Amino acid sequence: MAKKATRVSYGEALVKYGDNENIVVLDADLSKSTKTDTFKKVYPERFINCGIAEANMMCVAAGLAASGKIAFASTFAMFAAGRAFEQVRNSIGYTKLNVKIGATHAGISVGEDGASHQCLEDIALMRTIPGMVIINPADDIEAQLAVKAAIDHQGPVYMRFGRLAVEDVNGPDYKFELGKGVQLKDGKDVSIIATGLMVQESLKAAEMLKAEGIDARVINIHTIKPIDEEIILKAAKETGAIVTAEEHYIMGGLGSAVTEVVCAGAPCPVKSIGTDRYGKSGKPNELFVEYGLTAENIAAKAKEAIAMK
Repeated sequence: MAKKATRVSYGEALVKYGDNENIVVLDADLSKSTKTDTFKKVYPERFINCGIAEANMMCVAAGLAASGKIAFASTFAMFAAGRAFEQVRNSIGYTKLNVKIGATHAGISVGEDGASHQCLEDIALMRTIPGMVIINPADDIEAQLAVKAAIDHQGPVYMRFGRLAVEDVNGPDYKFELGKGVQLKDGKDVSIIATGLMVQESLKAAEMLKAEGIDARVINIHTIKPIDEEIILKAAKETGAIVTAEEHYIMGGLGSAVTEVVCAGAPCPVKSIGTDRYGKSGKPNELFVEYGLTAENIAAKAKEAIAMK
């Protein structure tokens, strides 16, 4: 199956929906990496290179949004959520402006760029901003539809895209709905709730568990905020055990969001897969193994969760 990085999907979607003249794309001198250069080639008059000045870019995007534009501010996740957090919080979140943040190169899958560029706390940071919508698509199809959903949504949106090429888990008829999770596989023994590229690993884990006679449900949470409480509570009640999987710190990300829902509405054992330490330079696949972001580890944690019932 062909693979594509969701950052590539982001660039393609901006062009696809770029006939909307209210859309303006900003970049912090990384357009070839964020793939916003594809938009620049087609709509140069609505593309702004703000230079290596991410905080300023967020303020420029806020000003454009205040004047009625749909502003897409694009850079690496480490700079969008980390370096420019204050400007995102005060100029975009507090004012509830219609800015869409395209954050690429998230997670340890950035690989050789190392810990300084492997943003593993961005979801946690963005979750603290009231009214901020957070989308973490799993594949090309979902990423492109997420951009369309962001355009249609009135208010700030943080979109998380990856550098690593991934396989599609969704078909051509897939319908993206903001705030709604997607059940990819039914199961009665345990629920695996994943986001981003960990969705693919979760499906592999379900096949491994099936070989051992364990029936695992797999749920893709593409919108981490607002999160789909209904699908999570149903999974907790019907399977009685949950594993969360994300390419992010276990603090403040998907795992935290899911356990908040479960604790409040349907308590059950929850095992969270992510990391609690900085990334490091290395090949992505080797880093996944070292940090436990693999189908094998998901399957192992699923069995631990089942044993806790």
